[in-house]
Amino acid sequence: MDLTILRSIDPVYGAVTAGLLGLLFVVFLVRYVLKQDEGSEKVKEITGAIKEGALAFLHREYKILCVFVIVVAVLLGVVLGWRQSFAFVFGALCSMAAGYLGMNMAVRSNGRTANAARKSLNEGLKVSFRGGAVMGMVVVSIGVLGLSLLYFAFHTNPDFISIIPAYGFGASSVALFARVGGGIYTKGADAAADLVGKVERGIPEDDPRNAAV
Repeated sequence: MDLTILRSIDPVYGAVTAGLLGLLFVVFLVRYVLKQDEGSEKVKEITGAIKEGALAFLHREYKILCVFVIVVAVLLGVVLGWRQSFAFVFGALCSMAAGYLGMNMAVRSNGRTANAARKSLNEGLKVSFRGGAVMGMVVVSIGVLGLSLLYFAFHTNPDFISIIPAYGFGASSVALFARVGGGIYTKGADAAADLVGKVERGIPEDDPRNAAV
C-alpha cells in the first residue's frame, strides 16, 4: 500500500471512524446484556425500584444542571463569543447523553448480573463487566465524535484553538456535578439500607449479611 495515500488522509477521519466503531461495540454490549434473563419476579421488582429511583434522580439533577449550563453559556457568549458558547453547550449535552445512556444500562444490568451469578461467578462477571463497559465506551466514543464534529465545523476559524477547551469545559462541568451528586445519592441509599437492616432484621451497620451495603 502506498503510504503517501495514508499520509494525505486527515487524521480526524480516523477519530470519527474510531468513535463510530466504539458506538457499534456499545450496541453489541447492550444487546448482549439485554438478552440475559432478568431473573425472578422479586429480582425484577427490586430492579424496577432501583431503576425508578436512579432515573428520577438523574432527571432532577439534569434539570438543575441545565440552568447552570445556560448561565455559563451566556457568560461565555458575552466574554468570548458565540462559538465558544456553542462548544460549551455541545460538550455539556454530549456529557449528559453519555451519563444517561450509562445509567440506563447500569440499572438494567444489575438484576441480570445477580441472576447470572446464580449459575456461576464467571457468568455473573461477564454480564457485569459488559454492562459496566457500556459507560466507558459511550464516554470515549461520544467525546471523540463530538470533538471531531466541532473540528469539521470550525477548524477554518482563527479562534478554533479556544473552541476545544470550551467543549472540554462543558463536558467536564456536567461530569463533575454528576459525580458529586451521584456520590450523595449513593450515600443516601447506603444509609437507608443500613436503617432498614437495623429496624427490620436487627442487622448491625455495614454487616456483610446485608447485601444492600
